[in-house]
Amino acid sequence: MPGGFGTVTIVGSVEEAVVSDLAPGGVLRAAINLGNPVLARGPAAAPSGVSVEIAGELGVRLGVRVELIGCGAARESLAALVRGGADICFLAIEPARAAEVAFTAPYVVIEGVYVVPEDSGLTALADVDREHVRIGVNEGSAYDLFLSRTLRHAAVVRAPDGIGVFCEQGLEAAAGIRQVVSGFAARTAGFRVIEERFMQIRQAVGVTRAHAPGTVRFLAAAVEELKASGFISDALQRSGQDSSLVAPPEQPR
Repeated sequence: MPGGFGTVTIVGSVEEAVVSDLAPGGVLRAAINLGNPVLARGPAAAPSGVSVEIAGELGVRLGVRVELIGCGAARESLAALVRGGADICFLAIEPARAAEVAFTAPYVVIEGVYVVPEDSGLTALADVDREHVRIGVNEGSAYDLFLSRTLRHAAVVRAPDGIGVFCEQGLEAAAGIRQVVSGFAARTAGFRVIEERFMQIRQAVGVTRAHAPGTVRFLAAAVEELKASGFISDALQRSGQDSSLVAPPEQPR
């Protein structure tokens, strides 16, 4: 679906090399995860949010048109990227994805938290990773990947909607991003949030590892500039999100 970002003159040889590598047809195809409302929200034909605005700004910098590819979940965004249906994606940095995806530093950091029944005996993080505790997760999400490699005793139950399967099957807990989990608990009687986070979800721009190192450096530098300039903060505020979610600057190595 076309984005409304237009084109500008390419400003230098670095950008020309990136265009040749990343968008040789003059179109930058961006996979947008509509399953994460902090990053983007529908309608799919005209989504808005911080990841949409970053995609648009990258298109402006490269002098190419941006095509937004709406995806219902992180796993769909990843699939679009690796099968060649998208040129860039907006996903959380996770080791399970790193073999296929080269990531920038994060532009936004989100917290993962648990929701449990109001009368549950689970009150702290240490209570959750126990035998016979089942946790609903969105399949292929960053917190699915994280919990699958870090939990020692509790079981992960994967579904298209982790909170939905938590309710339908009477699971002991569900995991998700704080904004979604807190919203569910606030509007649904009989549930509460374990406020301590179990992870930080570091959202970044990603491309396949087949791309040139210069392309990854260009994207990484652009993300740092957008954080430092206030672009990311402003985009979050425009979409009704907390500007404090902006990731800290990347430290020089």
